[in-house]
Amino acid sequence: MVEESGRRKRPNILVTGTPGTGKTTTCTALAEATQLRHINVGDLVRDKNLHDGWDDELDCFVLNEDLVCDELEDQMEEGGNIVDYHGCDFFPERWFDCVVVLQTDNTVLYDRLSRRGYNESKLSNNIECEIFQVLLEEAKESYPEDRVIAMKSDTIEDINRNVSTLTDWVRNWQPTS
Repeated sequence: MVEESGRRKRPNILVTGTPGTGKTTTCTALAEATQLRHINVGDLVRDKNLHDGWDDELDCFVLNEDLVCDELEDQMEEGGNIVDYHGCDFFPERWFDCVVVLQTDNTVLYDRLSRRGYNESKLSNNIECEIFQVLLEEAKESYPEDRVIAMKSDTIEDINRNVSTLTDWVRNWQPTS
């Protein structure tokens, strides 16, 4: 799938955002529409033990960034991936042609995370993260600005519109020379 020169024939997209913004829903629909491979980093970490244990306070695995990057390196070089994860600053910049930051209204996000059973500490931590646009700032600091796009993700209509926009982007994507 990789050309002789090493350029990818298909793009790699990172979809990031605060938990509850619709990353997995968006990635699943986008993968179906584009035939790109959906890589859910949280599932990968759990399934392949790419972590350094469990954080009781945050109620999640302690991600081992080096193990995750080593696991993904060959697939990312090949291209044709949609990576689904709430963080973005540890991935190599060269991996992604587009970095999408999903954003959700705080009241919508609060309801989504409450329904997931998030404890009060985890709930307020994620809401603050969204209020202060931490993940958008992280993406802008980690990737060229022309690769980063913020997309509203409050409703199923927003998600459908985002998938349509990104599907068009994938269809029109050309490898850089």
